[in-house]
Amino acid sequence: MREHRNISAVSAGEELSSCYLISQASLQQSRNGPYWRLELKDASGLLEAKIWSPLSLSLPALSAGQMVSVEGRVSLYRDQLQLTVDNLRVLDEEEAAALPMEDYLLSSPRPAKDMLEEIESLCEAELTHKPWKKFMRSVLSDRNIRARLLTAPAAKSVHHAYAGGLLEHMLSVAQLCMLMAGHYPDLDRQTLLAAALLHDIGKLEEMGGLLVTEYTDEGKLLGHIVQGIIMLEPFLKKSGLAPELVMHFKHLIASHHGEIQFGAVREPCTPEAFVLHCADNVDAKIAQCRSLLPQDGEEGMAWSAYQSLLGRSLCRPVRTPEAPGETKAARQEKKTENRQEERQCSLL
Repeated sequence: MREHRNISAVSAGEELSSCYLISQASLQQSRNGPYWRLELKDASGLLEAKIWSPLSLSLPALSAGQMVSVEGRVSLYRDQLQLTVDNLRVLDEEEAAALPMEDYLLSSPRPAKDMLEEIESLCEAELTHKPWKKFMRSVLSDRNIRARLLTAPAAKSVHHAYAGGLLEHMLSVAQLCMLMAGHYPDLDRQTLLAAALLHDIGKLEEMGGLLVTEYTDEGKLLGHIVQGIIMLEPFLKKSGLAPELVMHFKHLIASHHGEIQFGAVREPCTPEAFVLHCADNVDAKIAQCRSLLPQDGEEGMAWSAYQSLLGRSLCRPVRTPEAPGETKAARQEKKTENRQEERQCSLL
């Protein structure tokens, strides 16, 4: 097996020989015949690759999700690195399984199992209405859903686009909603929690999975909001929830994108719907900031490149000096202690 070379370390002019994951593949036509246009991926970045004729004619069909061993020369084309492939071989299942997936896939900094356990503890502590508790237990214990949740990303590229990203986003949005519910006690805390945890559950169906973060045909035609409501319908029918609660829960999921132009099926019409939309939006934006701006180990003001989705560049401002004992590590340690205390209380 070839030694893996991080894409982030690749430079123009070098001969490259390594294994990568195909994230996109399309057979296209040029004056000299058909050629393959590939997007190769590892945990450090993406690299465009071209396979020209006649080599392109001798290869089997290539598709996203395949692990491949490639050889070629890296050049600079329109200010972007591009690999001209001289040799490519698709790895079989046994070879692919032997590769360390952490070299090829980004993952959440928190273990997925820990986040899922924390979600379950949150439900046990907060859901006092038996039908809501029954509903959430049935969803989270479903073998098919549970297995996919442990690895699913929350998006293809915009935010939390890595293994465990969906669980991380679910938990973060739920925690934000519970904070706001504590500030606004008139909110239906339990309906809000259930919707916060499951608002993006349809993404398990919308995208092709961990290795293929492309949208499925059904995902393109329906979208994760509609798919999520369809997925949850059997669990809702068996929950014993009052029809009015089910209707409100579905409205929260249907409206969590906030506006029709941004993919909402309906705009928020209840206080809880406004809260969920705001929590979802701010968590996604902060995740984008974290991915685009330098974090630990660097000081001073920094700017990202222009982001077309946001319509602006992002800035990391100069930060107020921290007092002794108020470091980020200390705050994180305190947050972890609070989580452990909450989990113990939920088990009493």
